Amino acid sequence: MSTADAGPEPGWVHATARCVAVIDTICRWSGYLVAWATLGTVILCFATVYLRYVIGVGLIWLQEAYIWTHVVVIVLGAGYTMMTGGFVRVDVLYSRWSVRRRALSDMVMTLFLLVPFLVIFGMGVWTFWSASYTSDEGSLNPGGMGNLWMLKATLIGFVVLVGLQGLAFVLRGLMVLAGHERHALNHGGHGADATL
Repeated sequence: MSTADAGPEPGWVHATARCVAVIDTICRWSGYLVAWATLGTVILCFATVYLRYVIGVGLIWLQEAYIWTHVVVIVLGAGYTMMTGGFVRVDVLYSRWSVRRRALSDMVMTLFLLVPFLVIFGMGVWTFWSASYTSDEGSLNPGGMGNLWMLKATLIGFVVLVGLQGLAFVLRGLMVLAGHERHALNHGGHGADATL
């Protein structure tokens, strides 16, 4: 623990920590949503298989529904996964680094890799989504689900949630580099939820 952690925190650290806590709460709730969507995916998939192979009834919209919920799980779970350190990185190096070095690494990678990716991806997603919304795009399959733009909107959710968590990485990094190491996120599933 640094000496700066021993005394009261400056106002900017307190405000920054509150902002990070709000972002983490949003991402945690997206994780809860994803957990329920995972259950929904399993139930819809089971119903599709049961109806098709036991009852002999195939419903295209039901097949597409479990694909939609699976997309929700993957896309909207990214912010939560990032918050808990579930993405792949070279832990051989990262786990041996000091808290300050990990915070600096998170900040640099967020600013120089994640932010440009999200800007370019977000612009493409917006074009992709708005074209779908304008044309009221539906399934290509007869009897499939309509309003495909709703599914494509989850990509906007991806950009927002991952962008928010990227902001939290930068804010945490600033606090840690200023000597307030208690605000560091313990990545890699090693008690990450305990520090939130």
